[in-house]
Amino acid sequence: MSLKKKEEDNLSYKPDWNPKTNAKEFAVKVVKGIDKISTPKANFQKIKKTLTPDELVDGVLKNNRTILAKTITLIESSSERHQTFSQEVLTKLIPHSCKSIRIGITGVPGAGKSTLIESLGLYLIRKNHKVAVLTIDPSSTITKGSILGDKTRMEQLSREENCFIRPSPSGGTLGGVARKTRETIIACEAAGYDVILIETVGVGQNEVTVRSMVDFFLLVLIPGGGDELQGIKKGIMELIDAIAINKADGDNIKLAELSKNNYSNALHYLQPATKGWNPIAITCSALFKKGIDELWDIIQKFEVITKKSGNFSVRRTQQSTDWMFDMINNEIKDRFYNDKEIKKELKNTIVEINNGILLPTSAAQKLISIYFKNKS
Repeated sequence: MSLKKKEEDNLSYKPDWNPKTNAKEFAVKVVKGIDKISTPKANFQKIKKTLTPDELVDGVLKNNRTILAKTITLIESSSERHQTFSQEVLTKLIPHSCKSIRIGITGVPGAGKSTLIESLGLYLIRKNHKVAVLTIDPSSTITKGSILGDKTRMEQLSREENCFIRPSPSGGTLGGVARKTRETIIACEAAGYDVILIETVGVGQNEVTVRSMVDFFLLVLIPGGGDELQGIKKGIMELIDAIAINKADGDNIKLAELSKNNYSNALHYLQPATKGWNPIAITCSALFKKGIDELWDIIQKFEVITKKSGNFSVRRTQQSTDWMFDMINNEIKDRFYNDKEIKKELKNTIVEINNGILLPTSAAQKLISIYFKNKS
């Protein structure tokens, strides 16, 4: 067989002569397909659907990231059965936690919080730290859903073996954090992550919630003139331990330095959030990895000073008390709105308010009375 004949036989289609048109035409020739395609097997750990509390604890302590993610999902569940289950797991994990530095990061939209977190996370991993990133995405007020796109935004960091990224919806919670963020911190610390980075939705003056669960609180801003001080709420300025003027690169360098000086002057007139520590303003460029080392040096200096003075442990103790009160408030709220009589009466009450028959204050007293009457 000639070489040309072999080539024509190997084609998926080949020309045929059409005597009517006196020209070559192409006709499809069916080629036998491949029976099996060899594809690399994904290296996923197979975990059975139902694990005991001890199995979950053991998996978390061994930093099995699949089991850690499964544990956090259990913690975040609103199911009463799951909550009871997760409390048993958390009780066993707590003795292995509290061995990290917890850093809260907030800022105006577009300030580059996610880029800064990725740059800082990569820098810390190169220094042999294990980093957990808890990112909180704002939930829709209509669907209650969330995009949860932080693994896409932190693509390089998410591929690191010593990094664990957990996006969670805020669920409309004030303070820019998810309701179960504290419990998630405990699980990540027990898994061996010694730096916990918490990115909030940046909702402004309601950031007091994240302050109550972190050691160091960073505000990320962008370069601007002196007038931008008017747009920053005094409340958030009194909660922070440092300000990072991000995007200090290119034509923004001089503007960033001006902003740094303005914020530094403003911080002198405010009561420090942490006793014995004066808040610092710095410039950085997360995109070009500039100023990241300086930021980490500030955080380390903060940790050394506050631990030496005892303020670090005092804050942690106070945070545990705040956690207890938050849990009480959340539990009471859940029980109230899940009460059958309240659910039934609430619809009628809303109609009466909308029709001007009942004042909101009277409606609230009415529902509260119904609830406690049922419990007596």
